[in-house]
Amino acid sequence: MHKLISFVISESARLKKGEELEQKPFQSAPQYYSRSIPKQFALGEEKTKVQDLDVKFLIRSYEPDSIMVEATVEIDDAFSDKAFKLRESLIDACQKISQKRGGSLELSEEYSIALVAGYDGDPEKFLTKKEAIAAFLKSEKAPLDEREIEYTLSTQIKYGENDLVIVDWDGAFVFDTTGEIDDIVDLFQVANLQLLRYRVLDSELDDRMRKVLKFANTTDTRMVLRKELAKAFREIIRTRSQAIADFETLYRDIKLIGDWYSARLYDLVSKKFKLDEWRKGIQSKLESLEDVYNIVAENFSISRHQLMEIIQIILFFVLQAGWFALLILEFLYFTR
Repeated sequence: MHKLISFVISESARLKKGEELEQKPFQSAPQYYSRSIPKQFALGEEKTKVQDLDVKFLIRSYEPDSIMVEATVEIDDAFSDKAFKLRESLIDACQKISQKRGGSLELSEEYSIALVAGYDGDPEKFLTKKEAIAAFLKSEKAPLDEREIEYTLSTQIKYGENDLVIVDWDGAFVFDTTGEIDDIVDLFQVANLQLLRYRVLDSELDDRMRKVLKFANTTDTRMVLRKELAKAFREIIRTRSQAIADFETLYRDIKLIGDWYSARLYDLVSKKFKLDEWRKGIQSKLESLEDVYNIVAENFSISRHQLMEIIQIILFFVLQAGWFALLILEFLYFTR
């Protein structure tokens, strides 16, 4: 039995919560596993034709604002060109359904999993089809270099004697004799969700940075500009606080998966997705945002100080002029 599982996870501005779905634990997973994985909520399903196949698309959501569209299709040969083309069509269909429900095309992640099940013996015998496997994993139609193929297939993990998971950026090949891989699919979806959330957070921080940088070199202290700055600062504080909270929640929850097969597989996927680099980049931007905040606040503090000095100088000259006028009046009074 061969299957193709494709899904798209997107940022969405409008989402209904839906009914909470039960989490299925991994083999030998700890009791707290279900609490460490972000909860999915059912939003319904749609049926449509894809390459003359009747395909059912499951629509799910993750709190607070991510929508996922998933399709599963039984196929004859996961290593064939037909499977490669079907994968592209399924992703396109998932994107259309997602966008129809408010999902963002720019802020979305696409992923496909090829399942090979019902075989006997060691799955490494399928590596004779390594060119087709690597092409699927990379979504690459052009022939790949032998070294690139070997590098691609090197990112793999085994749990039992007769199973194998090969991971890459755009897809995965899962060899499992039973064909029961819902838990593995869930973990790939969580990894893509984390990558999407990091991208969304990174984009929000860039937007806030652009808004506040225009104040960095200004000495204009007009009330209108000061109100605009105060609004920008409130947005920065709110964004930064929420970003830190989301950031820590993501990192903490994933660490709770534990030292099991799920944790090992997730670690493999997160390295391929470069999640640690994303995390460090966001941490750096949070620190930069704080630095810019302090610089702008200092500039406006200096501007206020300069304004007060100018006012004091003007008042001094007004006082001097008044004192001089008083002397003239006294002189005129006593010399009449």
